[in-house]
Amino acid sequence: MVKHNVKFHQLSYREMEHLRQFRRDVTKCFFLGIISIPPFANYLVFLLMYLFPRQLLIRHFWTPKQQIDFLHIYHDIRKKSHPEVLSYLEKVIPLISDEGLRWHMTELCTKIRRGTHPAIQEILALRKSFSNHPLGMNQLHASQIKALSRAMLLTTYLPSPLLRHRLKTHTTVIHQLDKALAKLGINQLTDQEVKSACYLRGLNSTLIAEERCRTWLAEWLQISCNLKGESRNEDE
Repeated sequence: MVKHNVKFHQLSYREMEHLRQFRRDVTKCFFLGIISIPPFANYLVFLLMYLFPRQLLIRHFWTPKQQIDFLHIYHDIRKKSHPEVLSYLEKVIPLISDEGLRWHMTELCTKIRRGTHPAIQEILALRKSFSNHPLGMNQLHASQIKALSRAMLLTTYLPSPLLRHRLKTHTTVIHQLDKALAKLGINQLTDQEVKSACYLRGLNSTLIAEERCRTWLAEWLQISCNLKGESRNEDE
C-alpha cells in the first residue's frame, strides 16, 4: 500500500476488512512474540494460549463452539457500557442549545429506555448534536470516551488522549467500510460476511437469521452514508 501510495479508504470493501482484521491479529501475535523472547518462555506461551484462548489466539484458531461462546462474551462486555452511554446522553440534554434537537434527543432516549427501536429519520435528525458541544468527539468527558471504547471493544487502559484518538480512528475506519460496502452492495456479501459486519457494528448476530441481519445492515448503511465522515483519512 505504501509502495503504490494507496490509502486505506481507496481499497475495496473486502480488502479493507481483511486489512482491519489483519491489524488486530498482528497485535495479538506481537504480544505473544514479546513474551516468547526469554529462554524457554515458549513453553509458558503454549500454556497461556491454552488457558486464555480468547485473549491470546486469533479467531482462526478458535473452535466453532469457542467462536460462538467468545462472541457472546464480547457482546456482553459491550452491553454493560450501554446504560452508561444512555445516561450520559440524558444528562447532557439540557446543555444542547437547539430546542428542537433537545426535544428529539429526549424522545430518542425515552424510546430506548422503553426498548423501542428508533426510526432511521429519528436518528438522522440528531446528527448535528454530535458535531458540537456537548456531544462532539472532542468535547466528550474521559468517562464517556471509556464507555464508548468498551462499547466498541477497544481497550480502555490508555491515557485519555490516546483513547480519544483511537476511538476517532476506529469510527473513521467503520465509516470508510460502510461507504465501501454501500458501493459494493450488501447482496454481494456471503451470509458469514453479513453476520461479521453486523457484529462489528454492535449487533449480536450469532443467533439472528441471515435475512434479519441483512435488513439491519441495510438500515445501518442508510444512517452511516448520510453522515459526514472525518476529514482525515487513513494514510496507509
